[in-house]
Amino acid sequence: MSSPVSGRRVRAPSASRRGASRAAGFSLLEVLVVVTIIAAISLVLFGMISGGMDGVRLRTQAKELAAELRHARAQAIATGTVQRFTVDPEARTWKGAKARSGEIPKNLSVVFTGVRQVQSRKGEGSILFFEDGASTGGRIQLSIEKAAWNVDVAWLTGEVSLHRGEVDPRARR
Repeated sequence: MSSPVSGRRVRAPSASRRGASRAAGFSLLEVLVVVTIIAAISLVLFGMISGGMDGVRLRTQAKELAAELRHARAQAIATGTVQRFTVDPEARTWKGAKARSGEIPKNLSVVFTGVRQVQSRKGEGSILFFEDGASTGGRIQLSIEKAAWNVDVAWLTGEVSLHRGEVDPRARR
């Protein structure tokens, strides 16, 4: 087939070019289906790996307690006065520096290990932070089923650390 004006041949569109006017790629629906499948698989894997939402709540609460203990230590150093952090395992409450306080979820078991001489009253556990950053030391263990997190306070340095632990046999089920 020749063009009468230029003498060049004009080719008819080939079979592969006929559909070229339609954009190549994936439709929005296909992308949404794939993203939904990936999200569902991720949730299932996350639940299997981390122990589910209870495991997330457990670790979140342990991190909160560690942060509050660090705050109490920082206040002792900054103000030059002894600060007391108190936890009541039965009531599932805690009190920290600057009148901060909070509750521990009912589904978590709480075990306090520390110096008996600084307890405000029976059943409560207390950790004192001194002006130089040192403390009386102690451990608050939070657990649920077979998972546990320990919030440890070193007695000499007052350093607060958070790590996984084995469930204390004294933990209520």
